[in-house]
Amino acid sequence: MVTVHDPGTGRTRRRAAAAASAAAAAVLALAGCGGAEGGGGATGQTLTMWTRAATEVQTQRFIDEYNKLGRNTVELRVIPNDTYLQQIATAAGGGNLPDILGADVVYAQQFIDQGFFADITDRVEGLEYADRLAPAHVDVATSGDAVYGVPHTLDLSVLFYNRVLYEEAGLDPDEPPESLEELAEHAARIQELGGGVSGSYFEGRCPGCILFTLWPSVWAEGGDVLNDDGTAARLDSAEMEEVFGVYRGMVEDGLIPESAKQENGSTWISAFEDGDIGVTPMPSTFLSRFEEGPDLDIGVAPIPGVDGGESTFVGGDIVGLSSTTEKTEAAWDFVSWTLRKDTQLSVLGGHSDVMARVDLSDEEAVAGDERLAVFDSLVPKGRTPKSVAFGPTFNDPQGPWLTLARGAVYGPDLRAALETNDPKVDESLGGGA
Repeated sequence: MVTVHDPGTGRTRRRAAAAASAAAAAVLALAGCGGAEGGGGATGQTLTMWTRAATEVQTQRFIDEYNKLGRNTVELRVIPNDTYLQQIATAAGGGNLPDILGADVVYAQQFIDQGFFADITDRVEGLEYADRLAPAHVDVATSGDAVYGVPHTLDLSVLFYNRVLYEEAGLDPDEPPESLEELAEHAARIQELGGGVSGSYFEGRCPGCILFTLWPSVWAEGGDVLNDDGTAARLDSAEMEEVFGVYRGMVEDGLIPESAKQENGSTWISAFEDGDIGVTPMPSTFLSRFEEGPDLDIGVAPIPGVDGGESTFVGGDIVGLSSTTEKTEAAWDFVSWTLRKDTQLSVLGGHSDVMARVDLSDEEAVAGDERLAVFDSLVPKGRTPKSVAFGPTFNDPQGPWLTLARGAVYGPDLRAALETNDPKVDESLGGGA
């Protein structure tokens, strides 16, 4: 999850809306041309696409394979994560958006609200596999009855555990925790190994990391984090208190290293990769970045609730056609091609990435690694929160969510942290209590 500030207000938003209105004729031309497996669009076009740095690798793979077809040429611009929103808003204000636009799922509603995306409802509905696209991504790309994007890259929150440490601690590496309470029990057993080993880990100063890995346990318990339209929080709840209580207990019991209190996400990978962490929630995309060996043999499992259940935060990016493109047919040709079965299997499944369709998890390309099968099985069970004000509320390190989370885990009173800060989150979301 990216930590950024929200630049999309005031004059910029009005200019973006004006740019979108000026492109209304192009937007209306979008209806009814979504081929079942892509193809059939305009050819010989050069298309521009922007994405944030976090999804550069997967996006470039898509583009490289598409450009080999010879139908059109897609040129990619990669923008640093922390300046992506600002640069998109500036481009929209001047009517200079690219033809194809990616967006972090948590900012999808903001992009839609500010008029950055074109309405592609009829095109998406025309896909014969429309009902097999990652449901959380389709939901977050929808506003009212209109669809503005489709899944592009997926990043799930899952449990990672070191099978080596499990065996050394006398735990069965084929039986990962099925509840958050059991996770704490496993962490305690692993902590007893000593020698610099820690039972678990917590990203104490990374607001996006915390919500990405902690909210699924709330959902698994049957709780909610936001109301339906993302204008009010549900953080002062029994489910949230119980989940925070488990992590707070692990901190108090010394099962999480002291250094984790200042973790801002920059050393998240290395902390586990060193082989000294027993079990902790992490992003699924980290799997392909770890180098396994004698000290690290990675197992994965769904993130459970305090007493059981399972869920995941379906992160990643959606992709859509910008509201200012004049190359709608060619742009849709690329976007729809990325969703084809063979494309998904080769570009994503073949590189240990989660696929954007829920009907491909049993295919040979992913069946060889049981961990990938676990990832894909979670996609239809996961959730993605929808809120126009998500960025300043939850991803900004100066926002109210991080204050609440740190107070709940490290402060003097968990209940007071929730009661005091939940109204501040409401205020930031703009909906009140």
